[in-house]
Amino acid sequence: MVSRPGRTSLALALAEAADRPQSWPGLGQRDPGPLRILLVDGQAELAATAPGARVPSWGAGLAFPGARAIVIRMDGGDDPFQTLRHELAHLALHEAIRVRLPLWFDEGYAVVAAGELGRLQALRLNLALAGGRVPSFRELDGELRAGPLVARDAYAFAGTAVAYLGRRHPAGTLDALMRRLESGLAFPDAVLAATGLTLAQFEIAWQRDTKRRHGWLVWLAAGGGWIVAGAGLIVAVILRRRRDRPRRAALDQGWVIADPEAGEPEELDQTTDPR
Repeated sequence: MVSRPGRTSLALALAEAADRPQSWPGLGQRDPGPLRILLVDGQAELAATAPGARVPSWGAGLAFPGARAIVIRMDGGDDPFQTLRHELAHLALHEAIRVRLPLWFDEGYAVVAAGELGRLQALRLNLALAGGRVPSFRELDGELRAGPLVARDAYAFAGTAVAYLGRRHPAGTLDALMRRLESGLAFPDAVLAATGLTLAQFEIAWQRDTKRRHGWLVWLAAGGGWIVAGAGLIVAVILRRRRDRPRRAALDQGWVIADPEAGEPEELDQTTDPR
């Protein structure tokens, strides 16, 4: 563990968390083995750990599977333990699987393994889908390296794609896919064997599933909320009128309606309280 002075307690806690065997989706429990963790501040220090590489300014961490190293940025406001698990997932994935993996699967797996597909990610998807577009896998690879707003949406999309890979198998897990990848089967072939779909077919199925799962929230974001609010207001008025009907009938008792042509004023029966 490498960190600045003053972070001894946090550094030790992160080191202990990284040293514990952990269970990973489709890969089972694994011992992390020897590992080096660096805690840095700022994008410049983060980029300095990977000279010549393109490191996004918003990055919270980096994983170097070949060097068995993880870098965690401490000034970005992210939970360092969440970042640690995300990067550990990358190491576990690349240690187990040697075939080439698409970027969207690599990042999506880390999102799922780190438990990041929660309410906040769902909200990002809802807002992103308000435009009615789900990216293709090729577009997703590019968006994962774009600016922070686009990239965060892309990470959420990638996570749902990996989660959907698990749901497409009858067992509802990534186990079958991972076993085939560990055996050395190319990624497209492993997807076909595990899901019964070619990669192109799976892409279309995932896009449809994503739209369906977030469709009603997209409808609300596109203006459906005003329809619901209007309908609710109409129902409230009807119920209020129905509830007040007996009271209005009671107030009407004792009133004498004057003849407009006779010019007589309205009179109130003194035995009835108008209040």
